[in-house]
Amino acid sequence: MSEQPAQPQQPEPAGDAVQPQAEQPAPPEPDQATPAAEEPATETAEQPEAETAPQQPEPEAAPEQPEPEAAPEQPKPGKAEAPRPTPGAPTPAMFAARKAAVPRPPQGGDAAPAAPTPAPPSAEPGPPSDSVRHGRVDDDGTVHVRLADGTERAVGSYPGASAEEALAYFARKYDELRAAADLLAQRLAHTDVSAHDARQSLAHLKEQIGEAHVVGDLAALESTVAGLEESVAVRSAAEAAERAEAKARATTEREALVVEAETLAATEPAKVQWKQASARVRDLLEEWKAHQRSGPRLDKDVENALWKRFSHARTAFDKMRKTWFAQLDEEHGQAKSVKTKLVAEAEALSTSTDWGATAGAFKRLMQEWKRAGRAARSDDDALWARFKAAQDAFFDAKDQVVAAEEAEYVENLKVKEQLLEEAEALPVDAEHLDSTKAALRRIQDRWEAAGKVPRADVRRVEGRLRAVEQKVRDVEDKQWQRTDPELAARAQSMVDQLERGVQGLESDLAAAQAAGDEKKVARLTSELETKRTWLESARGGLS
Repeated sequence: MSEQPAQPQQPEPAGDAVQPQAEQPAPPEPDQATPAAEEPATETAEQPEAETAPQQPEPEAAPEQPEPEAAPEQPKPGKAEAPRPTPGAPTPAMFAARKAAVPRPPQGGDAAPAAPTPAPPSAEPGPPSDSVRHGRVDDDGTVHVRLADGTERAVGSYPGASAEEALAYFARKYDELRAAADLLAQRLAHTDVSAHDARQSLAHLKEQIGEAHVVGDLAALESTVAGLEESVAVRSAAEAAERAEAKARATTEREALVVEAETLAATEPAKVQWKQASARVRDLLEEWKAHQRSGPRLDKDVENALWKRFSHARTAFDKMRKTWFAQLDEEHGQAKSVKTKLVAEAEALSTSTDWGATAGAFKRLMQEWKRAGRAARSDDDALWARFKAAQDAFFDAKDQVVAAEEAEYVENLKVKEQLLEEAEALPVDAEHLDSTKAALRRIQDRWEAAGKVPRADVRRVEGRLRAVEQKVRDVEDKQWQRTDPELAARAQSMVDQLERGVQGLESDLAAAQAAGDEKKVARLTSELETKRTWLESARGGLS
């Protein structure tokens, strides 16, 4: 008999039901030993954990699974064993729910793996896998798999089992690999598995396939693996593009932080809202740290350049803030000194009774107060309280005096309103001009003696008296014009000149009419009418 591959390990039940993890006794050695130089390919579907030695299932904990296959019997020396059912081909859902098996302590040396343990006799054998058609069994029990080029290679043997059971066992191992490949394909198609995890799973699957002793369509499995490699490459490219996009977006966001910090650092100090701006600079630093903690990694040179700009902007802002507040402290000190002097002057004036001059002085002090600028808030508030108290003390005293005067002015107003009634009742004409002027002078004297009136009534009453005075002046002017000799002489001279002009125009008009010059007649007629009008007006003024 030719040398055979190592005896396969006990196949795991389809569905990967978790068995009790108590220590189980090792199964008896098979009748036919296999060389230790070769180990059976017992890889299962792709999983994150390593393959472990199978445990014997407890008879009372048979897993529920669809149509289990009958497992090959493993005879014991001197005892007849009931046949164990062979598990059916695993599905992707089975491998998704599979848990790691608890490894059994080694039995020492290079002992052959444990033979399959019989299942309860009540289990029904399942249908054989379609993968068996890609293999055959020699007369000596060696199982061969047919390759795509028509050649064959030995994959192992199953001592003590029939040819059908041996083929079924190695076909199930192929189905496990195929199921693992299909499961990875489903994960790539329907989940967001990362390219890194997919590459690791694919590498593990290829490692299992490379070491596997199985019976099945190896060409189809290789084609599936090639498709998986292509899908993983596509996923890797997509993730690389996403990373590049995320990096570009993160670079833009970091750049925005830097630009905002630089803008704050370049703002004119007098226009900066320092409380809000300082808080914003601190927030920008926290946002930068958050980007470093949870954002995509930028290229080192890009991040270093941005950080250099960001750090420089923060340093410039802090320096500007310190300089500004140092200058502000100096200005506050100067303003405090000036305002202290103004307060002392205001307090000295607060008891003055020279109302007009002192009111003007307080107006000047207020203008100087505004020009002095602001001191520190606490100093400024205290100084302003003292200044305002002095100012209020003066103006309150002045208002009391003014209130007393206003009461007197109201009585004066009543007197002046009576005088206005008398003045407005005077006859204003040429006949009574002299008597009216004498009465008006007496009213004016009494007007001055009456005193001041309330400020709101000054313009009204003064306007009414000025109106009476203007009427008297108008009548007086007209009378003077009529009796002025020089004015009469000028008026007579004008009348004489106009009369001569009218006579000359009359002579010219008669000559034009005699000559039949209608155009000249029309012109002279118009001029003559104008001169006659002027002459009548001049004669009226003369009379």
